[in-house]
Amino acid sequence: MKTEKNKIATFLILALSAFAFTSCSKDDGDDANGGNSHKLVFKAEVSAGSSINQSVYGYDTSLTTVTGLGGLAWTSPEVTAPANARVASFVVNAVGANASSTLKLQVFVDGVLKKESTSTGTALVSQAQYSLR
Repeated sequence: MKTEKNKIATFLILALSAFAFTSCSKDDGDDANGGNSHKLVFKAEVSAGSSINQSVYGYDTSLTTVTGLGGLAWTSPEVTAPANARVASFVVNAVGANASSTLKLQVFVDGVLKKESTSTGTALVSQAQYSLR
């Protein structure tokens, strides 16, 4: 069980590193979204008998980690991303009850579902990214 948790933790670290490198790019000063900030909400849900462990969510390199979640569903507090934000990112790990267990992630931008991601198995890790530009 510890090896499985170590693999999940390693994956999360690698995923966050990838988010940081892909969300950072040369800023030419143009504001492609017209100067409006965005309200972001992140939701995770697992199938019966499964449990959500931890979540990493936010935009660009402004990410928040929440551990020790437990339960079948989790929703982040609303996050306000500034007008120059580029990418909304969400990574969650969970433990599935069996091989057919699922983990579903959703990214809402300004109240509208913009990205959904699902994974299946007992060591559940899923990520979702949405370009804000």
